[in-house]
Amino acid sequence: MNQESSASSGGPTLEDVARAAGVSRATVSRVVNGVRNVDPAIQQTVRQAVAATGYAPNRAARSLVTRRAEIIALVVSGAGDDSETEQNAFASRVFADPFFGRVVSGVIAYLRPRSMHPVLMFAETPDARAQAVGFLRQGSADGALIVSTHAEDPLPAMMTEAGLPAVLFARPAGAVPISYVDLAHQDGARLAAGHLLARGCRRPVTIAGPQDVASGHDRLAGFRDAMARHGLPYPDVAEADFTFRGGARAMALLLARCPDLDGVFAANDLMAQGACQALRDHGRRVPDDVAVVGFDDSSVAAACDPPLTTVRQPVEAMAAEMARLLQERIEHPDRAVTSVIFTPELVVRESA
Repeated sequence: MNQESSASSGGPTLEDVARAAGVSRATVSRVVNGVRNVDPAIQQTVRQAVAATGYAPNRAARSLVTRRAEIIALVVSGAGDDSETEQNAFASRVFADPFFGRVVSGVIAYLRPRSMHPVLMFAETPDARAQAVGFLRQGSADGALIVSTHAEDPLPAMMTEAGLPAVLFARPAGAVPISYVDLAHQDGARLAAGHLLARGCRRPVTIAGPQDVASGHDRLAGFRDAMARHGLPYPDVAEADFTFRGGARAMALLLARCPDLDGVFAANDLMAQGACQALRDHGRRVPDDVAVVGFDDSSVAAACDPPLTTVRQPVEAMAAEMARLLQERIEHPDRAVTSVIFTPELVVRESA
């Protein structure tokens, strides 16, 4: 069986695509099979021709040759119990957070042109983590992209100990030999702190993320460091859970403790949005009375009232890079693990 024949009898063939693109059949074959040494402009021309002709590779035939499923497991992992209530709550939290939608968007943008497809898995319990590992062991997926919501998540170590290709979003808490992408979170928090101070804030406070999550810990550390460098060593802190409600509750607590506060750095946009709501409820104007800075530059930032000044985390680009690293790991299993750290940027809007 020809691995590149059309999936349906009488359908468009590689030759049809080659004629439409004005290239050789061999070039089309390399693009369709994800070979990386093809000029990007030619790749684009071939993909447009594939779309125009309606060509569909025979995936079953190709997998016999490549011994790959051409499926990538996108695993959202955590640390919960096996109760149905906890599992449903975990899924609800994931889908409510715009961060995860941005991860999916970035992953698909990278995989789709390479004829690879993600399957979403939740691994928030011991049984679910074992199922995820088994899914890869059976060859149902070629590798895993792991987005962990808990510092003590055992899944990255389980994947590496099983010898399975995997890449992690955010650095692992321990010495796990796994490639990862991350953001310079402390630098981002310093940008937020510096902006509040430059606006003339004299009593800035922060709504920190969970301290058992690396990003939450690093953003608080960066904010505290920047404050200390400007003679404010003990900014008031309220910890929350990266949710709108958590941000609103933390803001109310900070207002009770520090009624003269004039600036807030919230460790993500959802908490910043909740903080803005709590400030309005307490008769404080944003930014006239209190300046607010968030973190992520998610869709929430533009929708917030007023629109949020925030620290941009390029989640889509980070997720695409995570997928690229996984493809390299699949194609070159002996390559050393690596890390890619992205640089944050301050996006100034109306809230500060």
